[in-house]
Amino acid sequence: MNWQGVFPAVTTKFHQDGTLDMGMFFKNIDAQLEAGVQGIILGGTLGESSVLSLDEKISLTSQTVAYVSGQVPIVLNIAEGATHDAVYWAKKAKELGASGLMLLPPMRYAADHREVVSYFKAVAESTDLPIMIYNNPIDYKTLVTIPMFEELTECNNIQAIKESTRDISNVTRMRNKFGDRYKILCGVDTLAMEELVMGADGWVAGLVCAFPKETVNIYNLVKAGKYEEALSIYRWFLPLLELDIHPKLVQYIKLAEQLTGIGTEWVRAPRLTLIGEERIKVENIIKRGIENRPNS
Repeated sequence: MNWQGVFPAVTTKFHQDGTLDMGMFFKNIDAQLEAGVQGIILGGTLGESSVLSLDEKISLTSQTVAYVSGQVPIVLNIAEGATHDAVYWAKKAKELGASGLMLLPPMRYAADHREVVSYFKAVAESTDLPIMIYNNPIDYKTLVTIPMFEELTECNNIQAIKESTRDISNVTRMRNKFGDRYKILCGVDTLAMEELVMGADGWVAGLVCAFPKETVNIYNLVKAGKYEEALSIYRWFLPLLELDIHPKLVQYIKLAEQLTGIGTEWVRAPRLTLIGEERIKVENIIKRGIENRPNS
């Protein structure tokens, strides 16, 4: 598993009646692959995993694996409240042909240091799939600390970290402590260029769902040391990237996908599509971005 490059956390596409829209889903996947992403992440927050049935998650994973057919790795997100459920999905992911896992700390229960480490180890020991730990204390209330990561070094298949602490210096802090033991991928769109400059290996991206070429271009330019070229795109992109750090990021990004022609805005309740002044405001941000798009 090569935890480098851009990994879109893709949205799950629905028809207006709430059923899965695999045709539009694959249209978006095609756009991601054409842009040069290095992996696809299923079942994250943007994927609305919490409102998918077990059968839908299985179908979405198996169909994506078959459609992508090894062009890039498929990573399945695991966000569960019970350890046995997380272990189930780790085993099921392997069975369905996924290449790796993105793993959150236990959901809904504020686990302590020992419990978080035990949870991660239990999942890691249940599979040989490579794992990326998702460290997002802002949204999910559990900080995976450096001492925790130190204990997890004994799990060889825990290989990467989705860095979403909002603390840019944490990239340097992790490098100072662990060297290259863990790959680090930025998980916050509005900090992506900054973290890549500081040595992050990749970018788990959100607005890539609507703007794949620009996202990949920023990554490639930074890694080539072409900072001024990257910055010109990043400055254009920032008002759009800020849609990723709002509680309604799913609705915002899905609307952006619809306006760029590679998605639909339909979400599942309790989420509702945007209306009124909020919709007008978000549409205007997206339309300005499209009108001034560097690669249009």
